[in-house]
Amino acid sequence: MNILICIKQVPGTSQVEIDEKTGTLKRDGVAAKMNPFDLYALETALRLKERTSAALTVLTMGPPQCEKVVREAFMMGVDSGVILSDRAFGGADVLMTSYTLSEGARRAGPFDLIICGKQTTDGDTAQVGAELAEWLGIPHVVNVKAIGEIDERAITVTVDLPDSEVTERIPFPCLMTVEKGIFEPRLPSYRRKLATADREITWLALADLNDSDPKHYGLNGSPTQVKRIFPPESHIERITLEGSPAEQAAALAKLLEERKFLQ
Repeated sequence: MNILICIKQVPGTSQVEIDEKTGTLKRDGVAAKMNPFDLYALETALRLKERTSAALTVLTMGPPQCEKVVREAFMMGVDSGVILSDRAFGGADVLMTSYTLSEGARRAGPFDLIICGKQTTDGDTAQVGAELAEWLGIPHVVNVKAIGEIDERAITVTVDLPDSEVTERIPFPCLMTVEKGIFEPRLPSYRRKLATADREITWLALADLNDSDPKHYGLNGSPTQVKRIFPPESHIERITLEGSPAEQAAALAKLLEERKFLQ
């Protein structure tokens, strides 16, 4: 059984600059980490590996520094990694991100099961997993909170819906996105870090994909464009009231009335 886990490197801080021309985050030189939701996808895959002896591959898209999260996945027990990295992929919306990942999955596959985190902390769309399944033409299920039986043909999962839970049996090949808390993610192993330090990673650029038309990727291929994006302005005003408690209370009441917080 072959399992693919989609992971992503996201900014490790909320203080990220924005390119006002393209509407995209400036990721170069910014502290980064693995998307927290992807840790649950990784742990789910590792638990399935323990049950089925599956081979695990991680797939990510981003600038060269995203190699760090692939190495981290190796330290947790993943067998191989694939990185999609090309300037042509930059600025992709969710549709083009999922399409690029689908081309990478086809190039690296085939896979019986693809596991994604529920969403990413830098985009929060929760759409890429489902769109990836659509591009690949395979069934998918989202918001998986528990894993049941698994055999050569299908996997049984419990899905968290707004008002109920549903147990479904999904045939292979398929894709699922998992909820935060499905399992407790394990810590990376220092021994595995030493053992996998020289492990080869597969790098894929635009020319390596079956579809190598640059018009189908990144900003060029994205049907949605950010018109304007900017960090919120911060206005901090501090007023110090002096005098006796009664005088301060009267001054505060007057201030609230002037600003129409009190009638």
